[in-house]
Order: sequence, then C-alpha cells, then structure tokens
Amino acid sequence: MKKLFFHVLPLLLSLPAQEASPSTRAQGAVEGTIGPTPENYRRLADQVEENLKDQILAKWYPRAVDEKGGGFFQDYNEDWSPGRGGSKAVVYESRLTWTAAQAAMRFPRQAAMFTAAARQGLDFLAGKMWDRKNGGFYWSVGDDGNPTAGGMGNDGGTKQEYGNAFAVYASAAVYKLTKDPAALDLARKGFLWYDEHGHDSLNGGYFEILSAEGKADSAGSPAVGGQGGGKTMNSSIHMLEALTGLYEIWPDPLVKARLREMFDIVRDKIIAEPGYLIQFFSADWKPRVSDDSYGHDVETAYLLAEAAGALGIAEDARAWAAARKLVDHALAAGWDKTRGGLYNSGDIAGGNYSAAREWWVEAEMLNALLLMHERYGKENLQYWNAFVAQWKWINQYGIDRANGGWWPRVNNDGTPVRGAKSDGWTECYHQGRAMLNVSERLRKLAAEQK
Repeated sequence: MKKLFFHVLPLLLSLPAQEASPSTRAQGAVEGTIGPTPENYRRLADQVEENLKDQILAKWYPRAVDEKGGGFFQDYNEDWSPGRGGSKAVVYESRLTWTAAQAAMRFPRQAAMFTAAARQGLDFLAGKMWDRKNGGFYWSVGDDGNPTAGGMGNDGGTKQEYGNAFAVYASAAVYKLTKDPAALDLARKGFLWYDEHGHDSLNGGYFEILSAEGKADSAGSPAVGGQGGGKTMNSSIHMLEALTGLYEIWPDPLVKARLREMFDIVRDKIIAEPGYLIQFFSADWKPRVSDDSYGHDVETAYLLAEAAGALGIAEDARAWAAARKLVDHALAAGWDKTRGGLYNSGDIAGGNYSAAREWWVEAEMLNALLLMHERYGKENLQYWNAFVAQWKWINQYGIDRANGGWWPRVNNDGTPVRGAKSDGWTECYHQGRAMLNVSERLRKLAAEQK
C-alpha cells in the first residue's frame, strides 16, 4: 500500500508550496503544503474524480445490481467476491439508488448504466420495501421480499425515521434525474406517511421508530442507537438531508415547514458548545450523555449549509457560525496530529479515541474542510492545509491497493481492519457524495480565480 502512496505523493508535493499558519501547524497539518492555486485546484480535482470513478463507482456499479432479485446485492467480501446475502436493508438500497442517480447526472458517458441502476433501485424501494398494507418503508426485507425477523440490529418490519428518510432522499434524486412521475410519487408518499405517523407535533422532530402499523414504539431501540422513546442526532440530521432533497424537487409548503423545523432543531438544539453534536435526547429534546462523534460533527456542517441554501437563507449567519464551530472543534479535538486524518469518536475535549476509523468519517471530513476553505480561505489557510493533509491520509491509508475500493475501517496506526467491503451499513454513499462535491468545488474554485 505504501509503495503506491508514494507514487501519488510526488504529484502533491511537487506543486508550489504555501506556508502554513501557526494555528494550522498546531493542528498537525503539513507544513509547506501545496498552495490553493487554480492549477492545484484542477490537479486535485482530477485526482479526486479518478478516485470516485475507480475506487468507488466502479466497485459497486454494475456489480451490485441484482438482476434476479431486484435492487442491489449488499454483501461483498474483502476481495469483492459475493458474501452471504439473504437480506436487503432500506438504508443500503436507498444509498445505492441515490448514488447511481447522482453519478448519472455527473457522467454523461455512463449515464445509461447509472440511470438503469437508479431506476432499478427505485423499483425495489416501491415494490419490495414499501409496505403496501400499512404504508411506510420496511427497515429490511429478505430475498423473498418479506420483512426480515431481524436486520442490522432490528426487526425488519419496523418503520424507522433513519431508513424512511433515506428512501425519500433516494426517490427525490431519481426524480431529479429522470423526471419520472413514479419517483416523485414515491418521494411524496414516503414523506407524507412518515409525517402523518411519526411527526412529534408536541416537541418537534420525528419519532425514531414506529411499528409496522405506524404507531410510535416507545420500547423499541432505534438501529442508530439511543434509548426507546427518545430521539437521536443521527436520524435528525438525515431527516434534514432528506427534506432538503425533497424540497428541491417538490416545494410544498408542508415540506418547507418541516425542513425549517428540522433546520432549527439541528442548529439550536443538537449543536452544542464548543462545537459538537449531542447524540441522544429524550423525546422532548433533553440531552443525554454521550461521547463525541467527530464524523457526524463535520457531516452536519455540510448538511446545515446545504439546508440553508434550500430554504433560501444561504447566508444565515447563525448556521455558518455553527457549521464552522463543528469543523473547528473536530480539528481541535478529533484530528490526528501525528498521521493526519480524523478519529472516529472520543471525548468532547479530545482523547479516549475509538480504536479504528471509518471510511465515511474521513470522506465527510474532506468534504467539510473544502467547504470551509471556500468560505473562509481568504482569512487563513488552516482549512486548505488540513484538506490537503486529509487527502494524503486517504491515499496513504484509506485505499485497498490490492483489491480496490476504500477500506471500511482503518486502525489508528494506519493498518486496515480486514473484512467485508460492503454490507447493510457499508456502501458508497458517503465517499461518493464527498468526491462528487469536492471535485466540483475544486473546479469551481479554479474557475473563480482565473
């Protein structure tokens, strides 16, 4: 792995140097890193897009398209041979559907293949994952299309905020790509059903988990953690994400009201000083003790800015201040000052870090750092220098050079955690979105400096 990395590094290190600020050096970024020039923006954009095509999209598409069972096959071993199979989760199916739709819009030469994959994903969500009797999207189904007895830690027949949000998000993306009324219908139906059954009209936000019939389940434990009857940061930020995508294609007043509600909840209740996310709450939004998930911190910085844009308040000062605090805190408390890269989780003040890092954390950090550089780069270069260091970390430690693809987990010493490349929780959405955003933003920055 290191041999190939040092083949990549000369391209980065041979570019014109830019002196790092003292604050950046304190955060462990690389001194004398490449400067933010149009040429360097374009070169890095090419590298990022190459990674997107070769190490992400080409690993799942068309490999994961399940021609026989519909939707996408979700289990692959380290060498990309098929795993055990047997079930399909709404999160995985939705994320592959969303990513295929985005790829179709980005890469015209492969649009036919990606569009076909996105349509197949939509058909599976509508035909197998939607409960035709009671409504709502099942959490997981078996190969026979029936809800599983248990999947990803939960009864597959439950309807969960996290999973339903992703199904709406994916359906909206397919509509944006195809303008197919069936995609819009599924997105609208998914939102309206969960809003009717799962919206908390007293406290705001949504109940985490519902029964198959759509009743709030105060005893069930959400698949994303937390206690029964409570609410979680994780489901809330992804409901915010889903409503952002839905409002873009269906600007309905109710969608806007719910989007604004979730925006305010995330900005004003979930984000806390000095710049982290409270992970777990009671139903009335009283905080419960938890550690700090640095990856969710930086992901939310992006999602908050994206939602502000959709609401027509792109310059909301409070939102940007909150987003910046999240990224600054991640750099201060969760950044590896020796090797670079972001720890998975730890104490709010730093320390007691998890033993390994996950692929999605590193991808979201890359995306958030460039977003901050775009907005605040004229003040100092701390975000740019950290962005370059993060990209180097991904190339050195994050890629499986023997079999291809990103390592799902990497020990803090840089060695990979061997195991499956794809399962119900491990797929191509986080790094796919990050690479799509980063390559586009780099080219935008290059064009603006001409």
